[in-house]
Amino acid sequence: MKAFDRENSAWARFSQEERLDMEEYSKKYRQFLDTARTERLANKEIIRQAQAAGFKPLGEYTSLAAGDKVYWDQKGKSVILAVIGTDPIEQGLKIVGSHIDCPRLDLKAMPVVEKNKIVYFKTHYYGGLKKYQWVCLPLSLVGVVYTADGRKIDVSIGENPADPVFYINDILPHLGKDQAEKKLGEAIEGEMLMPLVGSYSEEEKTKPAILNILKNKYGIEEEDFASAELEIIPAVKSRDVGLDRSMIMSHGHDDRVCSYGNLAAILTAAPGAKTQAALFADKEEIGSVGNTGVHSSYFPDFVSELLALQGQTEELYLRRTMRNSEVLSADVCAALDPVFDSCYEPDNSAKLGYGICLCKYTGARGKSGSNDANAEFLSKIRQIFNQHDVPWQTGELGKVDQGGGGTIAYIMADWGCDVVDCGVAMLSMHAPLEIVAKADAYSGYLAYKAFFESK
Repeated sequence: MKAFDRENSAWARFSQEERLDMEEYSKKYRQFLDTARTERLANKEIIRQAQAAGFKPLGEYTSLAAGDKVYWDQKGKSVILAVIGTDPIEQGLKIVGSHIDCPRLDLKAMPVVEKNKIVYFKTHYYGGLKKYQWVCLPLSLVGVVYTADGRKIDVSIGENPADPVFYINDILPHLGKDQAEKKLGEAIEGEMLMPLVGSYSEEEKTKPAILNILKNKYGIEEEDFASAELEIIPAVKSRDVGLDRSMIMSHGHDDRVCSYGNLAAILTAAPGAKTQAALFADKEEIGSVGNTGVHSSYFPDFVSELLALQGQTEELYLRRTMRNSEVLSADVCAALDPVFDSCYEPDNSAKLGYGICLCKYTGARGKSGSNDANAEFLSKIRQIFNQHDVPWQTGELGKVDQGGGGTIAYIMADWGCDVVDCGVAMLSMHAPLEIVAKADAYSGYLAYKAFFESK
């Protein structure tokens, strides 16, 4: 196979056996998408699959030997998996870093409001999204609530076909003259993103009736919303797209398409000389903040714990380990969209279906906020992909002055690691429902596995 080829799609380069493997992989990926619907559920599913493959909590180990499989659960919303190599850990790790949070709507602390006897949820959007895309869709409510006495209640409304769903209203076109004169980004304001919750009541007010339903059916008092994490996501599961079924539509491809490839890769990669680490982070969409985001100390803390189990407790060993480590920042890239081709520079844009995408830099305009990988590391990654027949391409996030975006790459580069962005190119990024090509999703898995197994 010609690994780098801008004329022929990855599917066209695959053998018949590889195409069958791609389809089988895509089925498993869709099962992951339909299960790991939030970062908490993704955390749970990743740990379930890891435990089934023999991974154990790091706290169960008193020493580490080659082949040991360990995991770290960070607050139920981030995960790290590692397979210990034959080399001392201080000689560096092979790290694939992805994130499991996605753009969505979060319920406010006091979300239940009534307007003209109709009850709504008040929301605050999470991550960069186009607000107008979230109206007139079936929506689910998923998350956790902690009651006044500390009980945890798992909430999932709208995910089961028998469940009711939620819905954000829009103005009818007959009355939309004023709205139509506004800029697209202003036609729907953030405070207008209020899902419908109910409208029936025999009393003067409807809100008490809705609160009674929440209490009687779900055990939730209004005050309990103050200690809750509840997310509004599309009540739509993944679907094949196109008559040829070459694409997948789903909420959360960014970044679960890379996260699942990361998971599948570390579960199937042959253990090597270097310790392999798969990071599944939270909070990337809002700047990698908080104690579950990559700006936190938990990944270096995890590496310190690994080193301690090999008898190396001084900080020097941590710094040496990070400096010797190599990272693929596994986050998605924009695929060239012919309908909106004026936003792209075709010669340097990734193409849908042409393999995993290497992005030397992200950032905005003058590479602001970018990692900007060095040529030496890029050369090494190219060789790995070419030697293992991994379909790959290069890309960047649109025209120079059009916009831009960031990943966790620059944070991990701050630790001293060699890092390059390496993810799946996609369409409709950050929309409620996004599109990826099956060939690209599968190429991502092949890329991460080859990287884990490389010297």
